[in-house]
Parts: sequence; C-alpha cells; structure tokens
Amino acid sequence: MPHLPATSALVRGAALLAQGLLLACAAPAPAPAPAPAPAPRVTPSQAAPARTPDRPRDPHSFARPHQVVATHLDLALHVSFADSALDGVATYTLDRHDLSAPFVLDARGLQIHRVELAPRADDRNANTWSPARWTLGSAHPQLGAPLRVDLPETDAARVRIHYRARDAAGLQWLTAEQTAGAHPFLYSQSQPILARTWLPIQDSPGVRLTYDARVTVDRPLQPLMSADYRGLIDGRHSFVMDRPIPAYLLALAVGDLQRRELGPRTAVWAEPPTLDLAAAELRDLGDMLSAVERRYGPYAWGRYDVLILPPAFPYGGMENPVLTFATPTILAGDRSLISLIVHEIAHSWAGNLVTASAWRDLWLSEGITTYLERRILEDLYGRDRAEMEAELAVAALHQALRELPPADQRLVPELRGRDPDELSADIIYEKGALLIRALEETYGRDRLDPVLRAWFTAEDNAFTSRSTADFTLFLQTHLLGEAPLPGRAPLDLDAWLYAPGLPAGAPEPRAAASAEVEALAASWLQGQIPTTSLATDAWPPQRWLHFFGQLPAGLPAARLAELDRRYHFTDTGNHELLATWLLLAVRSGHDASPPVRARLRDFLTHVGRRKHILPIYSQLLQSDPDRARALYREARPRYHPIVQATLDPLLGAP
Repeated sequence: MPHLPATSALVRGAALLAQGLLLACAAPAPAPAPAPAPAPRVTPSQAAPARTPDRPRDPHSFARPHQVVATHLDLALHVSFADSALDGVATYTLDRHDLSAPFVLDARGLQIHRVELAPRADDRNANTWSPARWTLGSAHPQLGAPLRVDLPETDAARVRIHYRARDAAGLQWLTAEQTAGAHPFLYSQSQPILARTWLPIQDSPGVRLTYDARVTVDRPLQPLMSADYRGLIDGRHSFVMDRPIPAYLLALAVGDLQRRELGPRTAVWAEPPTLDLAAAELRDLGDMLSAVERRYGPYAWGRYDVLILPPAFPYGGMENPVLTFATPTILAGDRSLISLIVHEIAHSWAGNLVTASAWRDLWLSEGITTYLERRILEDLYGRDRAEMEAELAVAALHQALRELPPADQRLVPELRGRDPDELSADIIYEKGALLIRALEETYGRDRLDPVLRAWFTAEDNAFTSRSTADFTLFLQTHLLGEAPLPGRAPLDLDAWLYAPGLPAGAPEPRAAASAEVEALAASWLQGQIPTTSLATDAWPPQRWLHFFGQLPAGLPAARLAELDRRYHFTDTGNHELLATWLLLAVRSGHDASPPVRARLRDFLTHVGRRKHILPIYSQLLQSDPDRARALYREARPRYHPIVQATLDPLLGAP
C-alpha cells in the first residue's frame, strides 16, 4: 500500500509509479513463462530462524499480546447508511499467557456499549455470558485509547464487546453522486493503524488472528470482506477467514457490486457501469497469479479477487487477503496500467503470508514485494520493460534522499512517537527493493530465489509476523555465509538497514531504451527536432514518463502546448500520464490554457488517490496558493480522511 509524503520535486511526479503502481504496456507480447524455481535448499524445519529475537512492545498499540492475545474474532456487523455508522459485536477467543493480566485492545473514537465474558465455545457453560469490568483509557490523537477488560483467573476465555463506530477515520461513506453508479458506497482502509477506528482490536501487525463475520445492511447492497464469502445465511452475509491475519488486513466494502469470473480462482467485483471495463482490463489475472507461484511457491489463500473501488480511494491498491482493493485509475481502457495488480498479488507472499511484525519493519513487506513485482514483470513483459520501471522509481528514490532528513532515510527507522503513515514510500519500497536486488547481484538469482521462496513457504514462517532481525538471521543462515559471485564483495547488510542514503555500489537499474529517450528529449529541447517530427507514436507510457523527467524546471508553457497539440496529453485516459502532465502544466504555466485548467479541476475533484493529487497541490501552492486552496475546499469532501489528514496542514481544513 502506497504512502506518499509531500514533495515539490518534479521527478516525484515524473516517477509516480514508484509508489506501487507501475505501468504495464499492453503492446509487447509476454515473454515466455519462466521455468519453476528450483526447490529450496532449506527444509521447512530449517528455514525458520533458530530463535526469534526478543521483540519490544509495539509502540503503536496498547495491546499486550505477550500476556493475553486474541486468536479468533467472531464479528457481527450492521451497516447503516442512514446513520453512516457500524453497529458491531466483536467476540474474541483468547490465549492467556498470564492469568492475572487484563485483555487490552486498541480503540479510537468508538462507542463501547457493554463488554461480557464467557468460557470457551466448547465448554458446557459456553452460552453463559456475564458482565465484565472494563475501562477506556485516555485518548491519544493517533493511537486512540486502550480498552482494558479485566479477566478472572479462571474460566474466562472469550470476550464479547458491543460497540458503535461513527466518523471513523478508517471508513469512507460515499453518496451515490460520488460513485460510478446510483447507490452509496462504504469501504474501509485499515492500514496502518486504522482498524481500531471501526472495531476494537489488538491493532498491531505482530498480532494475527482468524475471523468469521456476518454482515447486514440497511439497504439491498452487497457487502464484501477480506475473507471467503459464503453467501447469505439466515439473511446475513457470511464470511470466513481461516488463516490468521493482522488487523490491518481486515477490510469491509459495501455497495452496488457485481462479480465477473475471470478464471477458476479469480474474479473482479465492481459497480455495474465499471464491470465490463474492469473485467477486460484484468483478464490476465490468473496468469499473473501463476507467474508468482512458479517462482515463489503456492498461493496460500484460495481465491484471488479484485474489487474496483470508487475514485476517492486514497491509494493505488490495498492487499487485503482474498480481495485486493484497487483504484479505478488503473482502468485506462488499454490495459496499460494493470501491473499495480502484480504488486498486490505479490503481497500475498510478502506482507500477507509473512508480515512485518512492527511498522518500523514495513520494508520487509513493501520492499520485498516491489522486488518480486519487478521480477514478475520481467517474466511477463521482458527485461527492458522491468528495467525502465525500476529506473523511473529509483530516480524518485534519489530525489527523496536529497529531501529527507538522514534519520528517515534508514530502511528501519525509529517510529516511536510518530504516526507510521509518515514513512517515506520511496525508502521502504525502492530502497528495500534495491537491497534485495543487491543480494541478487551479489549471490545470483539461482541462490537468492530458493531462499526467498523458503522465507515465504517454510512451515515456521508462513502465516507469521517477522522482524528485520528475523530476516537478517535467516539470510545469515541460508545465504550470507556463502561466497559471493566472482568480483563481488560480501554485502554490508547493516549499512543497507540502519544507515542513511544508499551504500556504495548500490544497484543502478538502466533500461536499454533510456538512452534513446534522453537523446530525443535533449534534441527536442534544443530545437533540433520539431515537435511534429518526434518519432514516439509507438512509445509505451513509461517512456513518456522518462521523457517528462528530462524536462527542465524553466520550460516555457509554449513548449508544453506544442506537445499537447501533437499528443493530446490533456485528454489522455491514462491517469499516470495525466497526473504527471498536469503537474508539468502547473509548473510551467500551461494550466492557464482553458482546456488544461478545466481538466485539472475535473481531475482534482474526482480523483482521490494521494500519490496523484499531492504533488499537484504542492506545486499549485507555489504558483497560485489562492487557487490551490479554493480547489481543495471544493474537492475535500470527496477525499478519504487519510488524504484529508495529509492535505489539511498544507491547504487548511475548512
């Protein structure tokens, strides 16, 4: 899931795809499918670290899972569009390591009605519920408050909490006018620490639990969750997730949704006006899933479905198990942007199967996923295609390294006292991916691939949460002790993990087509090639993004107008190109053109993806702050609370 901090640098706009949505060119034929990866040279019993390093308490959760931890959630939800509220009953099965300790959960902005206790479900007194003593502590602006439930030293193994969630930061309620159809819509976004805003839970990535849920809605709409959908049972929509997941992967969506099967284990869900386009764009979903399996082991989650959300969704995608949430901005009509889905599929291994145990370790999910994504894109579309995307993303990384303070350039930063949403996407995605690529270049793919496969599939690793220390120990045991390739020095892992910047000799992705793009851009800028003679008609989108990245800050608006007349970028349906083009237009003054000005307003008031709109607002603040604030006031009601929290400090809350 992308997290994009504010920036005014153009290269961040020109390399927008660095945050998890990379451009998939539909024109080239896919490269031949790779042969299955060699079997891991480590057995499951060997693959887990010999010990699990001691983990400090998660600074972003009040939970005390080392004392009492929830292992299963039984959730009953009633969704009220009339009140924009969830009424819920959350029943937890507990594993009690300390019989004298309370059960502590995270809760933010919830109304807790009552709390009850009961023995285990298989106890003869299982249906005997008694009132519990509970307290809700002082509230913290980001963390919420600890919900403490006192437990007797015997019997109590289940806790039932009746609550209401309203005005939750992790939920967005959309009116019918804000959707593609004729009905309202609700969706959740729980990462990083927003699950606690719509249900009381031990909201830490180091705590995993199974869950089942029953959902009713106050109107005839379809609910979906990050779980296997079992249909209507006794008038309630039923869901089961029998594989343990962390709280941030809990997800809920409700809307006028229809399903289109794409294969024996894949489907797409969308509102009716969007469904045909979504199904056409994602028709290769099964092939993508199989490509990851061939390299990194069996897909462990059963089905893989994609839900296309309304455009207010703040990210490109969210890797909720069984049901990826995706932005409609990938639906370009030519299948040129669907590789976002490759990233989210790869999360089924890196992030969902093996999860970072704390937010400071998030690079384990995002960095490794980004590396896997590039490998799979190479398998499907060829080496040059993957290198072009990596090159663009690393350009954004270098710009971020020039702007970020040294402490925030570390792969494993100190996050105590900070919102984990402040993590730089460039660092955790791209520096993390470069680390794994450095391992590849140091030891070779034939040795790295089996180790990564074992990291995901080893019996003691799968469905667990792991720390950077765990991964380091795993590498030391199974890879770093081997001799590097000829001419390569051993990797300084600590420098990658804990030092700012990039270590000397860091990989430098370079696509074969880049030199051609750069030469053409230089000739065009010098007036040696007229705009009408640019031989670019067959370019895929990422080449244009690289071209845009060569344009200087002082480029006159008239030169952009030439490009616009020739290529009609203002009218493009490709949101990656459009977002970068509008950023260029604002910077150069080309947005004074009435068609560009109108398209900019339309874009900002209909697209809520933070990665796209944040750089544009940042540039507008420099060139025309009054207009930036006026546009934000108009568009703000359509944005997710996550986006509002990012933009309000820049543009002012109403």
